[in-house]
Amino acid sequence: MTHGSLRWKTKATEIDYSSPAFDIRRDAVELPDGTVTDYHYVEEPAAVVILPFTPDGDVVVIEEWRQAVDKVNRGLPAGTLEGDEASFDAARRELREETGYEAGSLEHLLTVEPSNGISTSVHHHFVAHNCEPAGDQELDENESIRVDVTDYNEYLASVVDGELDDGRAALTVTHYELTCR
Repeated sequence: MTHGSLRWKTKATEIDYSSPAFDIRRDAVELPDGTVTDYHYVEEPAAVVILPFTPDGDVVVIEEWRQAVDKVNRGLPAGTLEGDEASFDAARRELREETGYEAGSLEHLLTVEPSNGISTSVHHHFVAHNCEPAGDQELDENESIRVDVTDYNEYLASVVDGELDDGRAALTVTHYELTCR
């Protein structure tokens, strides 16, 4: 069996739709077998996800309205990088803005492409320790977020039991549990 290149050749590219949060790009591509077709995907900025622990070992979580799925998700603080902001800086900023907490220390857990079949998105996951309240939330105009503090083992159980359906939070907690505990 001969194994050829899997690489597609991009012949042309353009933005089909643009919004404040993301763009829809259309590429005219040539597949390895010579077929020419269109491929659409979402272009969006890189993001951070933070697993914040209090000094007592509890987790600072957020309950946030998610319009796309028409419900409140119980997830972790997260958000996009602004301009050429470093991921560590974005993680500290997003934690502070969404929860009002500041981290005593912050460490990188992993970086993933969560939906690379349809999106350019890259997510940088962090764990934050010794998080303490430092002021009020500073939410964006399109955010509805309530902050809560919960026992880590209960939050982990919600991931294992399938009760927690926020994918970014589930991945972060699972990775933390498997590599850091």
